[in-house]
Amino acid sequence: MPELDERIKKALVEYVNAVNEADLNRSPEALVQVGDEAHRWRLQRRARALRRRDAASAARPRRGEIRARVLRWSAGEKEAFVDLQLRIARACGTGAAAYAEERVERERIRLVPFGGEWRLDRAEPLGDERSSAALLGSGTEGALGAGSEWPVAPSVPFIPARDGYGAWQGIASGGVQAAPWANPYGGTPARSGPYDREAAVAYAEAWWDKANPAYELFEVNCTNYVSQCLFAGGAPMNYTGKRESGWWYHGLSGSQERWSYSWAVANSLQHFLSQPRPAGLRALRVERPEQLSPGDVICYDWDGTGQFRHNTIVTATDGDGMPLVNANTVPSRHRYWDYRDSYAWTENTRYRFYHIEAIF
Repeated sequence: MPELDERIKKALVEYVNAVNEADLNRSPEALVQVGDEAHRWRLQRRARALRRRDAASAARPRRGEIRARVLRWSAGEKEAFVDLQLRIARACGTGAAAYAEERVERERIRLVPFGGEWRLDRAEPLGDERSSAALLGSGTEGALGAGSEWPVAPSVPFIPARDGYGAWQGIASGGVQAAPWANPYGGTPARSGPYDREAAVAYAEAWWDKANPAYELFEVNCTNYVSQCLFAGGAPMNYTGKRESGWWYHGLSGSQERWSYSWAVANSLQHFLSQPRPAGLRALRVERPEQLSPGDVICYDWDGTGQFRHNTIVTATDGDGMPLVNANTVPSRHRYWDYRDSYAWTENTRYRFYHIEAIF
């Protein structure tokens, strides 16, 4: 890639510094120079939401930085485009209650020449948590709605969780005979036992900012990632062979990916967790975030409509006992659970909290 034009680099540095100041100081005023009105509004709304949260929590950052990386760029006489990755690190809380938070955001920046310089004209978030709106579903009624088609892309074959992140846990078939590939390592194909929260969290920590090549990587990957974490913690798959039922991942079969909607679609996993069952992956819905433990799951309905578009896994707690979560789509580690720092968050956002039952 050729060296980035110094005038373009200067405009990007000014933009990143403004975003960093607004985020650290909860200062909408720091964003007045952001040329894209729509994006400036997104950033200012986030700063105001975080300012309100700070009054009631210990999540306010004490220090932090943003490391910017240009992924690709192109420039002509009248416009330039830059795909920018922002790796955001924050130190929050104080003393024994201090914790580190990280997330990776990507943006597509358009710049235009102005007065011999370049200035930011448009900024578009890439991989925003709201983008999962295209992947809705109930679990029992399909994931996309009438007339929709599921996007299928090739991947490597499925490899069960192992090698330091939980030995092969097998399949709970729910009365359906396990597929021949269910347990290639021999032994009993289904296992009953405690949910290994430490293994689930270890997996979440290992893969929050990169893709495990054993699984398909989706453009909207939050639920696929959470399902992998649950599986690494010993949650047995419920293999039905039907996409609209069970909770399972097969991988590539012929030319088609095979997995249940509940494995990869936010609303479908929420529906699956909400249903009682005598065995297999079971969850208890609780009313408050502080009732959750590492290894539990939070589901996000951004508009209060009953459609859940994002999922996270709890990996730690802050000094107030509130959950810190890991997630994908926007890769995040130890992010404060309420997601007021997300462009997807609104005043109508509603949450569901699921405590994974100890025994399968």
